[in-house]
Amino acid sequence: MHIFDRIDPAKLDRRDTQLWVLAIAMIVILACGIALIIYPTAFTMPVVLSGAYLKRVFFSFCVLSLLVVGYLMERRIVVSRLRARIREEEQRARRLLNEASGDLLASLPGVEHFRDRLAMEFRRAANAQLSLSLLLIRLTPSLRLSQSGDIMTAHGDAAKAMLRRLREGDSMYLFSAGVFGIVLPGVRASAAQRVGERLADGLMDASGASDRFSFSLHAITFPDNATSAHEMERAALGFAAEVRQEKAAA
Repeated sequence: MHIFDRIDPAKLDRRDTQLWVLAIAMIVILACGIALIIYPTAFTMPVVLSGAYLKRVFFSFCVLSLLVVGYLMERRIVVSRLRARIREEEQRARRLLNEASGDLLASLPGVEHFRDRLAMEFRRAANAQLSLSLLLIRLTPSLRLSQSGDIMTAHGDAAKAMLRRLREGDSMYLFSAGVFGIVLPGVRASAAQRVGERLADGLMDASGASDRFSFSLHAITFPDNATSAHEMERAALGFAAEVRQEKAAA
């Protein structure tokens, strides 16, 4: 049995406080007990040493005990203040990360820019008889990430990871929270799959060992999967609408 090994991380501060209280209480009890044992010798039973000397020893012991207890209580207060300061700094750093991620996501073009770019790239691909691919990415935050309130930071990290792996002519768009679209001019279906694998590697790195989010990628390629820009646009916006409906239902 491991009864004493089951510790809830959320209750560490309370357990630490209980340990400090127990330690200080035990020191007070032991000091009082020893003082009571010494008291008869110091005040009623003269032995080899003089009574005045024993009284000084007794009072010195009492003062030392009070100093030790006072020192431990002062250290406890200092540690509590340091922990509170550390928590404030962590919250401040988290807030700054959220703000930076929010600024990055706000800088990404939205649906209107996506429509214009897709129509332009489709006309170019159709006139030059080239391929055009569209990658749709959905991020699903983990339950722990949703509870911590760091979803925007995770989305920002995922966006940075994907941007670093795009070519110069590629463009990424934000349809809604956690839903991205990437236009890949001149990319066939096989090449789009390789790009998707490269993006998946970056998203796995951004997710981290704690699996902050999961993701899914879908590829639409002209002329293999779509024959018009309107068809590709409808598939992309339908994908984003489906994600929004699932979030609303959850």
